[in-house]
Order: sequence, then structure tokens, then C-alpha cells
Amino acid sequence: MQQSSPLFKMKSSNKILLLLLSALMAGNLSAKGIGDDKSRALSFPVEDVVLQPSWVQQRESLNIAWMKSLDADRLLHNFRVNAGLPSSAEPLGGWEAPYIGLRGHFVGHYLSAASSVVRKYGDSFLHDRLDYMVAELAKCQSALGDGYLSAFPATDFDVLEKVFGGVWAPYYTYHKIMQGLLDVYRNTGNRQAYDILLGMADYVDRRMSRLDEATISKMLYTVQANPSNEAGAMNEVLYELYAISHDEKHLKLARIFDRDWFLRPLAANEDILSGLHANTHLVLVNGFAEGYDRTGNPLYYDAVSNFWEMLLSAHAYVNGSSSGPRPNATTPTSLTSEHWGLPGHLGNTLTREIAESCVSHNTQKLTAHLFTWTRNPKYADAYMNTFYNAVMALQNHETGACVYHLPLGSPRQKKYLDSQADFKCCNGSSIEAFSLLNNNIYFHSGDTLWVNQYIPTLLNWKDRRVSLTQTGDLLRDHKAGITLSMKKSSKLVLRLFIPSWSKQTAIFVNGERAGTGTPGSFFTLQRKWSDGDRIEIRFDFGFRIEPMPDDDRTIAVFYGPMLLAFQSPDEIWLKGSASDVVSGLKVTDAQNLVFSLDDGGTTYRLKPLFEVTDEPYSVYVRTRKLTE
Repeated sequence: MQQSSPLFKMKSSNKILLLLLSALMAGNLSAKGIGDDKSRALSFPVEDVVLQPSWVQQRESLNIAWMKSLDADRLLHNFRVNAGLPSSAEPLGGWEAPYIGLRGHFVGHYLSAASSVVRKYGDSFLHDRLDYMVAELAKCQSALGDGYLSAFPATDFDVLEKVFGGVWAPYYTYHKIMQGLLDVYRNTGNRQAYDILLGMADYVDRRMSRLDEATISKMLYTVQANPSNEAGAMNEVLYELYAISHDEKHLKLARIFDRDWFLRPLAANEDILSGLHANTHLVLVNGFAEGYDRTGNPLYYDAVSNFWEMLLSAHAYVNGSSSGPRPNATTPTSLTSEHWGLPGHLGNTLTREIAESCVSHNTQKLTAHLFTWTRNPKYADAYMNTFYNAVMALQNHETGACVYHLPLGSPRQKKYLDSQADFKCCNGSSIEAFSLLNNNIYFHSGDTLWVNQYIPTLLNWKDRRVSLTQTGDLLRDHKAGITLSMKKSSKLVLRLFIPSWSKQTAIFVNGERAGTGTPGSFFTLQRKWSDGDRIEIRFDFGFRIEPMPDDDRTIAVFYGPMLLAFQSPDEIWLKGSASDVVSGLKVTDAQNLVFSLDDGGTTYRLKPLFEVTDEPYSVYVRTRKLTE
């Protein structure tokens, strides 16, 4: 894989534009809103953190290979047909089929993911492909006129405005395309993508300006099971656009999609999640987060922070993901998947279709956003859990294929989407997630660096003229190393995240013991650093049991940060209590991450959920005795 600067293939004008955009988004220039608040921990531009050889990098490589395997003209087919332009390409399948209302949504995901890869690695193949796709989309927009661009007809919006449903989520798909174009512009400097985006925003503005508030309220009231009027994260992309354009029109549009019926109860810490379609409303909250960044309105801050607490404490499974059956609804799909239930009631939701992949990705995204605001280690802890046990578990590490749902019951089996034929929302979210595996490992503010994840990486901390190389295999060797490189010694503050599961974490600097980290906190190293200084963190791995919040007899097993899956085609009932289970667990093969449980004469084999491919498994299992 090419790892040179992403700027190497770009025209000079695009290089300058991208550098300005990078500085703006990093808070180094004055932006609309409060994104440059110095009390925050700032994330690094994607090109400044490069994955080094590891199993995580292998997962990234699988994702990139899949993106390259897709045919650009097939991706563009429905856009061309809708615009009345010729296309001889074979249509995509799944929800991209020519007769499906969501057609076009995957292209938005693809643009976002591919542009991230281009920015990180300067990948010439994907760079040229993006330029081609954007140019062809511009032709489609021109043929359609009025700034409109989609793979479905504009009449879908007409229907939505009159009957408030009856078509499948036109704003959801429109958002994906807008977000993809915005990401292409931010990541590659392609001005044509930005111009298309402005036209699309103008089109939405004209549509909304014709509608009264009563009509908009009905159109965007998304409380029914599996809502066909799902609007995606229109508020999020419009707030992000406003940060660049400074056009008040985009701010006004973003606020239209916020929806007070959802925002204000969350701000008042009222849990209204029961019965709602999870990803429909989770992405709205991501939009609220952008709203706070751009306006500083505390209503958004309260809504986001309150939502996260109620989600993780009362609606999420042990891996940090959520969404499950909605038993009180009458539609067949609502009985199996994708909703939030009553707070704390999860024990009876373990169907084969829970923990939607989109939800995992968007929860991870929200958690990282909250860390930038607060620097609170609880968000680093939650992010690590979601990273290993929700997001990484979505992908088949042999083929690169991803799942729609991640079953957690007993026994279960992953069902992978056909990577060349079955295009759904979740393989779109997954290609974005796996194109951003280098994100949120490090954060910075002034002379302070937070290390939140322990993954082999090369960090270029440009502001401090320092680079860090992180090495080690956390999961197998239980340690991580950090080596600093600099031309001139410098005073820096390093805050090393100590996960809550590591009870005795030892930190060494240049071979000398520097202290012991407190679980669920940051260990601070403040000193004048020199070139070649090395830090080593030794983690304390152990087994632990996490019970279902409403059922002490239903448990899940962890080893360090890893959620383990029992390898068995049968439903599993364990004989003892939680303490009996812990005492019977052992490491069988540390390098291959294989574990075993002696359960009163019966031996079970376990391995991390992210290592499971096609075989049957169980995550949550039952015990005969109550947990202690």
C-alpha cells in the first residue's frame, strides 16, 4: 500500500485548498461556531496517523481492496438513468437496485470512504476514480437541473411532502450523497464536488421554503416502526457545510432537520428512546453534536451528553451497540430488529437481527465527539469497547465482507452481505468505519497529547514537530511501546489512557518504572522529552463477567478488552455462577487468541467475537445460578 502524502497527486491549487481546509477543521483557523475551543481535545487529520503492520491494518487493507474491486460505472448507473443519460452498466443489487427507493445511498458512503483513503495514502487509483465519479455526477446534476442530484426521481419528495411517507426515505439517501461530496471536497480538495453540494443544498432550501411548519413537522416525525420518512443526518451535513460556507442559509436548513420533539426531551434528560428506530435517531444526535460545535447552544450539548448516558446505560448491549426488536409494534420487521426498547430491558431481545452495523459505527462516532468536548476517560473506555467488540466484529477477516446485524444470543451465526451484489445501509457504514480505523487513537491540545488506543501507528504531530511510533501487540503481548522522534528536546504532556479492565497497569520511561495507572483514567507524563525517548505500558489482562442488566443469569465473558464468543452450535447453559465461570476460564493459546472454559466437566472453546467468521457461536449465555 502506498503511504506517501495524499497531496502528491493533487494540483497545486487543490493542495493549497486542502491545507486550508485541514487547518480550518482542526481548529487552527477561525471557524464558524466554537470548533476551535482550546478547552477541547482535538483529533488529528486522517493523514497524520498512519496504521503500521498489524491485524488492524490488515482489516483496513481488506476494505480498501473491496472498494477498488467495485465498478465505478455500476455505482453511477442509477444516477445516469435518473438523469436521462445513457448507461450500459449492470445495475447494483440490494437496496441499490433500480426499483428500490434508497438507490444512490451506497454511492455516498463510497465517496466518503474512498476520499478518506486518498487523503491518508494518496492512492492514485481511488483519486482518479473519485475525480471521474464527481465529474459524471456533475453531468447528472446538470441534466436534471435546479441543483437536484439523486438516483431516484424528485417526485419522491413530492409524495413525502403530501402523505408524509409512501416512499422510502428520500432525505436519508440525499444526505448520504451530500455527505459523500462534502467528504470528497474536504479530503481531496475537489472543488467540483463542493459546487455540486451547494446546488443540492440550494435545492433542499427551495423545497423547504415552500412548506409551512406544520407540514415539515409531519414530514419529519419519525416515530413509526422502520420509518419510511427517515431523514438520515441531514442536520449534521448541513452544519458541516455551514462551517465551510459561512452561509446562514445552511445554518437555517440544518436547524429545520433538528426536530424539537426529539431534541428538547433529551436536553431535559427524559428517556424517550423506547420504540424508536435506533439509527434514524442516533444520527440525529450526531447532528446535534455538530450543532453545538457550530452554535455553542447548550441545548445541543445537554441533549447529546444525556442521550449518550441513557443509551449506554439502559439500551446498549455489552459491546456498546444497540438496536433490537420492538415487540409492541405490528410490522413484521419491527419484531426482529433495529429499535430501542424499554430502558434496561434487554434480556428478551436477543433475536438473530440485533446490533445493526450502522448503529455500531454511529455510536462510536458520537463517543469520540464527546471525548473531544470533555476529555473524560469514560468515553475512551467506551470507544475501546465499541472498537473491538462492535465495529471490528462486523467484518469477516478472511474475505472483508460485512454483516448487517451482529447477533449476540445463543447460538447465533453471522450473515455476511454479498460484497458484489447486496448493497445495504450497513455495508456502506462499514466501509466508512474500516476506512477510519486510524481515527481517534490520539488527541491533542496545546502541548498535551492523549493516547486513547493502543494500535501500531505512526503519528506526525506537526504542531509540536514531533513524531511518535507506537508498537506492540496489545491483545497478544499485553503491552504497547511509544517512541518519540524530534530534532529538538521539548516539554510535552502525555496522557496515557488506562482502561477500566486493566487493574494493574505499569508504565515505564526509558526502562525505569514511572508509576502504576489507575483503571479508567489517564496516567500523566509531564517532562522534557528528547529524541529516542521510549515509553512502555504493560497492561493487566484478566477474565471478567458482564451480566445482562435485567437478567443476572444471562452473562457475557471478556478477556481484557475482548468480548469472547463460545464456539458451539448448541444453546449454552452453564452449570455454575459467575464466579464459577471465571475460575474455570483459562488462556489456551495466547498468540492465536484461543481460550477455554471448564464448566463442571464440560469444556468449551472461546475466541474473540471479532475473530468469528462463518461458524456458529454464542456471546450471551445462560447460567443456572444467579451472579454474585
